[in-house]
Amino acid sequence: MKKREKLAVIHKWYPKAITTIDSVNKIIDFVEYELDLEPKQVMLADSICSDDVNSIQYPARTQEFLGPFKMGGLDGFPFTGLTGMGAFASHVPDDGAVFVYYGPHIGITKDGTIGEIHRFGQAKNSGCCGAAKGALGKLINNQIIAGNITELDYQMNTIEQILFNEKERVTKAKTPLFEATEVIYEAIDKRINELVDKTNYNCKFVILVGAILINSDSDMGSFTEIRRFDVIDLTTKTTYNNIERFN
Repeated sequence: MKKREKLAVIHKWYPKAITTIDSVNKIIDFVEYELDLEPKQVMLADSICSDDVNSIQYPARTQEFLGPFKMGGLDGFPFTGLTGMGAFASHVPDDGAVFVYYGPHIGITKDGTIGEIHRFGQAKNSGCCGAAKGALGKLINNQIIAGNITELDYQMNTIEQILFNEKERVTKAKTPLFEATEVIYEAIDKRINELVDKTNYNCKFVILVGAILINSDSDMGSFTEIRRFDVIDLTTKTTYNNIERFN
């Protein structure tokens, strides 16, 4: 399939999505031309799902940044918390920037089926994000208990509670998995804001990019719909919204 044909499939669900490779290229161009930094002056942390497909489909050009420091667990929630953010912040070059890329992921097959992808070497499609689908199934079947977070399955239980808190919104949506992904994005975005507010950074800039990461079949690659592109200038304590670069 040609690039425009792939995008046509993804745009039925996410009309502002671009290829993940293109999103990384745009961010690197911004860093170089707008912030006047080299990628090696930027420490990257990502808070995306630990699903292996995200490693497989992660653009190679991200290796131009330092890192990545891995903040995310199931479906991208920043489970490393304040300690993780603090550790990551202490690794950044003094004259550089920190770059946090975060958000949940969801699968869309080449025939447009949401919540699934065809993985390399498998005969059948499998779920993506499996954690979100599993939590949604328990939500629909009234199997989630309010406040129930166990040590044995802490991350999954946290995702369940995020959806449980928005049960009516999710279950009454036209496409519950799509809506569940929106809810999880909002929870991740809120937590990232909390962590940033409580962390000291000894550098010039903090770059925050929130997105829905869209995986597809092994021969399709991945796509990204950017929801937030903020730059905090730490010298002036000013935040600049740059989302128009992706619209």
